[in-house]
Amino acid sequence: MAWVRLANLSELQDEILACEVGDMQIALYMIDGMVYASSNVCTHDYALLTDGFLDDGCIECPLHAARFDVRTGQVQCGPAKENLKTYSVEIRGEEVWVDV
Repeated sequence: MAWVRLANLSELQDEILACEVGDMQIALYMIDGMVYASSNVCTHDYALLTDGFLDDGCIECPLHAARFDVRTGQVQCGPAKENLKTYSVEIRGEEVWVDV
């Protein structure tokens, strides 16, 4: 694994941000002052989760409304059955770094 700088904290003002690392789609979430990172692709069917809705720590897929806890990646509501991959996050000054 390698640490990669993905964004500045100021870019997370809307609480959610889509990022790319090579061919990987990563989503960053700001919840109660903490930053979390997960795959940005729903595990049920291909859809970018950053096009969905973030509510109470869960992201809802815009395609079929599967919900995932962004802090743990766990499925909260189907039709998805597979958890999201999550990534470790470090804040270095004003920069968001993710271990991908």
